[in-house]
Amino acid sequence: MESFITELLTLLFAALRSATPVLAVVLGEAMTQRSGVINLGVEGQMLLGAMTGFAVASITGDPWLGVLAACGAGIALSMVHATLVLGCGANQIASGVAVLILGGGLSAYYGIPFVGDKIDTLGNLNQTFVSDIPVLGQFLGPITPTVLITLLAIPTISIFLFRTRLGLRWRSTGESQDITRNLGHNPVPYQLAAIAFGGLMSGFAGAALAVDYTANWVEGMTAGRGLVAVGLVIVARWNPWYALPAALLFGASEALNLKLQSWGVDISPYLLATLPYLIPLSVLMLSYRGLRASGGGMPAGLRVVFQSAR
Repeated sequence: MESFITELLTLLFAALRSATPVLAVVLGEAMTQRSGVINLGVEGQMLLGAMTGFAVASITGDPWLGVLAACGAGIALSMVHATLVLGCGANQIASGVAVLILGGGLSAYYGIPFVGDKIDTLGNLNQTFVSDIPVLGQFLGPITPTVLITLLAIPTISIFLFRTRLGLRWRSTGESQDITRNLGHNPVPYQLAAIAFGGLMSGFAGAALAVDYTANWVEGMTAGRGLVAVGLVIVARWNPWYALPAALLFGASEALNLKLQSWGVDISPYLLATLPYLIPLSVLMLSYRGLRASGGGMPAGLRVVFQSAR
């Protein structure tokens, strides 16, 4: 029984660590979509953030500077989307795809010199008093700062979105820009801030992956995590509190994939590698009927976006 609990806790914390980059993107994109804007370019923002963060950490020797640089890179690329959508009135879907391709191309080109480099990681809770906690210390110890920051972002974003006047205006912008204007506020600054925040969280997610989780840079290392996160925003009903269980669908699937391979299960590793994508997709498909019936919390402004893309 004790060995079973140990395995379960190990799998749980491995799932949480794997889910962190996806969770950060889900939180950022949920806030973006709450303003009535969708950004499919988060995958490109993640890649550029991962490459920039790793490059800065490699050059300076400071992983925290890498994290900050990654956040800045994510914001900078998201401003391309903001310029196209808010400034030029471009279709949001097409603009997001363009940003995705741009981020992938820039990260691949400028990341070439850093392939194979080694960097210092951000450390973990083993270097704090947590390691002295009986039993739990050995499981909590490997948790890293990016995991804690992302978890703390959930209540922070929720309080802002649902308990502040600014959050109310943010949500009203996503429901109807006319309502926001009738209240005497310009919706554009809210949407601009929402896109920038989504970029920040995508860049941070890239840093969590390259600077913290793997401590290396490989072209295309996000492997579709950003696009999965866009789908998980729907599973989470655009609610920050539901973002964690939604992201854990991916994290638990990835952790289970690695665990099954380590157990020597007689299944092709290529098939097992599809688990982190098949399981969230299956949950999204199963919940689709309920989403159509109730709206699933989708901001009314997003319906206009999807209708215009038909």
